Amino acid sequence: MNDNSSPRVSSFADLPTLYKAITASPEFQRAFGDPIPLSIIEPGDEPGEHTMPEPLAAQAECGAIVATIFDLFAGTRLEPLAAEIAWGFVNSFHFVASKLEKREDTLTNEIRSLARRPDLSEVYNRELEEKQILCQSTTEQRDALECMRDYAAEMYRAQSGWPWSPAKGSRASSASTATQIAVQDFLRERALEKRERFVPQGPIIVASGHAEWHDWQQVWARLDAIHERIPHMMLVSTAQRKGFDAIVAAWAANHSVPLVAYTLSGSGRAAPFARNRRLAELHPVEALLGEGSGIQANLYQVLRKAGVPIHALRKADQAPLANVPRITAQRQRRTA
Repeated sequence: MNDNSSPRVSSFADLPTLYKAITASPEFQRAFGDPIPLSIIEPGDEPGEHTMPEPLAAQAECGAIVATIFDLFAGTRLEPLAAEIAWGFVNSFHFVASKLEKREDTLTNEIRSLARRPDLSEVYNRELEEKQILCQSTTEQRDALECMRDYAAEMYRAQSGWPWSPAKGSRASSASTATQIAVQDFLRERALEKRERFVPQGPIIVASGHAEWHDWQQVWARLDAIHERIPHMMLVSTAQRKGFDAIVAAWAANHSVPLVAYTLSGSGRAAPFARNRRLAELHPVEALLGEGSGIQANLYQVLRKAGVPIHALRKADQAPLANVPRITAQRQRRTA
């Protein structure tokens, strides 16, 4: 049956019309749907009107690339490599977004320096205005790339069964729309936005365990119970890429719960114990700890001394080896 109300597409030029007839997710609408009036794409350019990609087009193409990698390699000798290739695709968004953030920081410092020595000249006012526009434009670019990164990361999780995480650094995002504002308000908003992205608010739950942990059902059940009591919780893990911490990361991604991977700072034997003390200083409301090494035992003692309620899991209580749930396009097709 023909639907005469649907837009007709006969060429690539017609695709924007089709995309406009469908609604993108709120995140893509925020990041792509309302660009600032004037932007500067590259330092040294004159301010101008530049469009953004259509929100739904950005969302659809971003997800399609990740899914295509898994579909292309499925059932072939390249299938084991699909996750690595897809990880790199997601990481490319993260890498460029990180470069843009460093540019934002530099521009913010330059704006702050100019604000400390005000000048009534036209040259000063123009330089200050253009730096604000460039910084806001860079923020807009970063927001868009982080939005695509987060969506591609979710596609990666659905296809591989594991959450995506960067090789180093923090993963934080907030799709927002920049506006023309006074310089002091601009600087305050910039500082607040950065704080909110890297210090998310909410009751903290510390979760840490052995790298050889395999019973995901046991860990997920405890996290489910905690989440039911504390729906606005945020998780802080000890950043291991396998075992207990990886199971916690998979649960966080599956339930859209903020996760901070608290990596070691410094080197030497004292570094893990110093991290344990800093975890207690975060004032967590509860902790979920799996039995492990002496470092793990120390974390238990530090948190117990701080009066933190602890859910302790023993390795001996683990169920037989089981895989973390996977949601793959291939499985969906086989069971359809």
